[in-house]
Amino acid sequence: MSAASSTLRQDVKVIGLIAFAHGLSHFYQLVVAVLFPLIKQDLGVSYAALGAATAVYYTVSGVCQTLAGFAVDRFGARRVLLLGLVLCSLGILLAGFAQSFEMLVVAFFVAGLGNSVFHPADFAILNARVDAKRLGYAFSFHGIGGTLGWALAPAFSYGLSAAYGWHAALIAASALGVIMIGLILANGDSVPGTARGRAQAAAATTLREDLRVLSATPVLMCFLYFLLLAAALIGLQNFGVAGLVALYGAPVALASSALTAFLVGGAAGILTGGYVAGRTRRHDLVAAGGMLASGLAVLLLASGTLQHAAIAPMLALAGFCSGLTNPSRDLLVRGATPPGASGKVYGFVYSGLDVGSMATPVLYGWMLDRALAAGVFYAVFATLLLTVATVLYLPGRGSAARSVAQTR
Repeated sequence: MSAASSTLRQDVKVIGLIAFAHGLSHFYQLVVAVLFPLIKQDLGVSYAALGAATAVYYTVSGVCQTLAGFAVDRFGARRVLLLGLVLCSLGILLAGFAQSFEMLVVAFFVAGLGNSVFHPADFAILNARVDAKRLGYAFSFHGIGGTLGWALAPAFSYGLSAAYGWHAALIAASALGVIMIGLILANGDSVPGTARGRAQAAAATTLREDLRVLSATPVLMCFLYFLLLAAALIGLQNFGVAGLVALYGAPVALASSALTAFLVGGAAGILTGGYVAGRTRRHDLVAAGGMLASGLAVLLLASGTLQHAAIAPMLALAGFCSGLTNPSRDLLVRGATPPGASGKVYGFVYSGLDVGSMATPVLYGWMLDRALAAGVFYAVFATLLLTVATVLYLPGRGSAARSVAQTR
């Protein structure tokens, strides 16, 4: 076997393992939520209470994600990833055994701790182990893994809960984390721990130096990008169906199908984006152009003038254009990351997803309560437009890391 084919085989193994782990993290984000109607009835709690438990999950995940990034740089990505998988699996197991709302909150707290590690650990491993010319594809499959995790969760939960109850469904879901842990341990050559020298270098940095890295303008722009992106996605994924029903008088089935079209379009866009990212150096233009096109598609939806038959294709287009940007945006974050700071930077900027997810649902709900359905889509358009501004501020030809380094 040639050195080139050996490297390709190794890269494929690493990408597959990390994409699987990322998919499992997204799977765990939804596997409990889709069972809320059954949990509500069994535990005698309100949807508001279940929403509060969900808020605990994302709050813990968001707060701890930057801390997980520091841990990645100091102790190694594999150790942190394994710890996250243990905590996620344990959290879902506790949810499966929950007989009270209080126990469910504890379960969400533990699972939220586990969820915080995936982005900093995953990207640290991919950046360290995958050949640079294949990173675009690596980031693409990483994103697709997450999307597939979301897509599989409802079928898994509904299928097992219908046959054995929601407790059994969650206990079975927790076993998937154990399987993933076994896969990583069995492939230690593909997902090694951080080298001793690198870990010591990370430990030697001072808090002041670390804060300078995270407060550098390119890093802050990346954080703001993810915050705005999450705000837009929450509007479409959580309130899009209700918004389409109110704005267009669309049947729920049609509105739900349109949301599915958005997710499928996003997966297709991510796959295409990996190909595009591998063949361009202007990742800033790819990211900005894709988000602008996605925003314009949402703007057309907000106008309320589309025929029912055009709603799903328009959302599919919005999803495709947004997904197309994912690998390029991840390469932009890589460009904004100085050597030895991969974990903390990815942990910090991706915590923007949790912050955006926490900060905006009340606004969208307020609009729908006041019959301002079009306002939901106009707000999504505005946030997508703002992401374009953050991307254009970033150097697009790999010089961002030098910009960060100059602030140290």
